Amino acid sequence: MKFSVKQEIHSEDIAALEHAMRTVDADAQVQVDIGAKTVSVDSWLMPEEFIVAFADEDYDVKILEA
Repeated sequence: MKFSVKQEIHSEDIAALEHAMRTVDADAQVQVDIGAKTVSVDSWLMPEEFIVAFADEDYDVKILEA
């Protein structure tokens, strides 16, 4: 699944985003693309379950690919 982040992503945000996604699924594979402002998550869970984790870290996102 892929999420579009509405605000800028900086290199120091990567660890926080990865940690937030792994609070939902500890086995999730997370890739952050700073230039494209996207976060890709490889998980068996539904994308909506990760929206809360983004919100908890103050990121406004939308689902690009489920």
